[in-house]
Amino acid sequence: MADLSTGSPDTWTVRSIVVTMFPLLVALSALEMGSGFVLEELQETYLANPTLLIVVPVMIGMGGNLGAILSARLSTQLHLGTLTFDLRGRTLWTNVAAVFSLAVTVFVLLGLAAWVVGHLVAAPMEMGTLLTITVVSGLSLTAVVVALSVSATYVSYRLRLDPDDTTIPVVTNVGDILGVVILSGVAVVVL
Repeated sequence: MADLSTGSPDTWTVRSIVVTMFPLLVALSALEMGSGFVLEELQETYLANPTLLIVVPVMIGMGGNLGAILSARLSTQLHLGTLTFDLRGRTLWTNVAAVFSLAVTVFVLLGLAAWVVGHLVAAPMEMGTLLTITVVSGLSLTAVVVALSVSATYVSYRLRLDPDDTTIPVVTNVGDILGVVILSGVAVVVL
């Protein structure tokens, strides 16, 4: 494992990055197949509500994107020495609040855009129902990816791995999988 504290040159070797990332990427690729399985199992729910099909790709992408944003910010602040993993730390909570603010905006806009597109090309859903599904599933997903981002950054730091190399692949892949699972779960409950 590379020593991040001394900035040793082996931190950036191709070999060290491959040794760190290959097993991780293989495991995450296997997990990624789980989101396809969930979509297949709930195919009837989605086909009965075609507007939800508009939401699926955005929900999958946004969970990973929000997690990647937070992971990148935390990793940068860790490298700069401005981040502590103290739950009372202002830096950590400012970043978490920024991601949740972005999530509220994005998932409300997603619900509104899906409602408009649903009226144009699919069987429309009631706006309140669609907004409930997008906002509840989006904020639930955000809570999970925030916890995962902080945890992945902390674990990388503790294992003396470069969080720039490890956190974003973990968070984006798990965010993709959980995006489908959480959206599907909320849709089943609401509908």
